[in-house]
Amino acid sequence: MKTDPTAAPTFAGPRRGRPRSEAAEQAIFAAVEELMAAGTSLSELTIEGIATAAGVGKATIYRRWPNKEALLVDMLHRMETPVPEPTGGSARDDLVAMVEYMRMRGLAKRSRWVLKVALGQMQSWPELHAAYRERVIGPRRQMARQVVRRGIAEGLLRADLEEELLGDMLLGPILARSILWDDSDLEDPDLAVRMVDSLLDGLGGPAHRAGGA
Repeated sequence: MKTDPTAAPTFAGPRRGRPRSEAAEQAIFAAVEELMAAGTSLSELTIEGIATAAGVGKATIYRRWPNKEALLVDMLHRMETPVPEPTGGSARDDLVAMVEYMRMRGLAKRSRWVLKVALGQMQSWPELHAAYRERVIGPRRQMARQVVRRGIAEGLLRADLEEELLGDMLLGPILARSILWDDSDLEDPDLAVRMVDSLLDGLGGPAHRAGGA
């Protein structure tokens, strides 16, 4: 399939409206992982090479993704830990779930070498990185904002601090452990609870100080 080299890149997700083969998609995703595990960089991946490794025709890929970039964003999205739904409990419960999500994501990144390599290489590919931020990081940040707003509304968090600052302070410790310090301990299943409760001692609003947590 020929593409216009002057056209703006498209990063839409898989196309809809045609019967989809889950087996074919899994074979395509597995092929990308195998190619990267063999040393192929993101920039070196081609639709033809992926199709050959997956045992499918190029048309099978193009029916699902308009280009390689859209395929890679979708693959990375699927490799990520899904953003958690609201717990239905207190704001503190949602804060714990948010930090726990980041802990599990850190563990997944360590165990899935291909994900770690792909995320690292993506930093030097501005278009792909921008698409990843919009589709994956954007919903994650929105989740954090919603949890922080609920914490403020319930009096669990201080209302005199900016929402973005509160989010950074709440997620900063787990991000440091999962991204900056690759050898830090993420195995502790109680880590999210301990982090949130320790942070609330300093960031807590009147409900927390009154023992509402």
